[in-house]
Amino acid sequence: MNLDLIQVNQETCIHCGFCVDVCPTVFITMGDQGPQVTGQNCIACGHCVAVCPVEALDNAKTPLSQQLSLENMPVLDADTAARFLRTRRSIRSYKQDPVSREKILQLLDIARLAPTGGNTQGVAYHVIDNIDTLHKITSAVIDWMEEQVQKGSSWGPYYAAPVDNYRKTGKDVILRDAPCLIVGIVAENFQSRGRDNTHFSLSYAELYAPSIELGTCWAGFFEACAAIGYQPLLNLLGLPEKSAVTGGLLLGYPKYTYKRLVDRNPLQVTWEK
Repeated sequence: MNLDLIQVNQETCIHCGFCVDVCPTVFITMGDQGPQVTGQNCIACGHCVAVCPVEALDNAKTPLSQQLSLENMPVLDADTAARFLRTRRSIRSYKQDPVSREKILQLLDIARLAPTGGNTQGVAYHVIDNIDTLHKITSAVIDWMEEQVQKGSSWGPYYAAPVDNYRKTGKDVILRDAPCLIVGIVAENFQSRGRDNTHFSLSYAELYAPSIELGTCWAGFFEACAAIGYQPLLNLLGLPEKSAVTGGLLLGYPKYTYKRLVDRNPLQVTWEK
């Protein structure tokens, strides 16, 4: 237990107990002198520091000096927020303009802030923006899918059409000629939770991308091939040792602008009786 992790300014603390209520692991409890450490596990979520109304509490893992004030932060009204979320589209046609690495870093710096299970985080990003490498990745994934068709895999019927399309036309049905592929990676021993964390992260990237003029699309075929451990693909990626692919996202400047919001299937909800 690290008793020095939490510091409380006794002169300004008002003993409101907010920090105790929001602590997800009961690491902080309320004592006679105010908040105190009695638990074993601080997950560095920063809630205790962020919720304090008088800035009386600090946490060495999530210092007050590194938290941003929400004062005067604009709040989206419900209609604007709903419209923003609905405008997200899967982009499968890209301009061939390269995306600057500065802009990619801007995107990923937001993606890393996505929620993760127990604040485990653990997601790293491998960015591929070499066109020749991207073409080789597409070819490798197609080879793997064709093998699944020939083996009579349960996924074979689903893979048959895109493989046939690629073989006949050369059209990139895997990476969609996107100028950039973002690969989410985690440590090999963290794959189960790491895959969820990666998807949370890449969802943040998806939502943020249009605000900096970019478009995205999940690279599902690529992810499936990498997850199964197809060695020709992994050889192309050149990932760090003892790491595993847990997601893939296409990135680039959209070739087209969508003019309307598309509907989805009707909402389905059941209520407890």
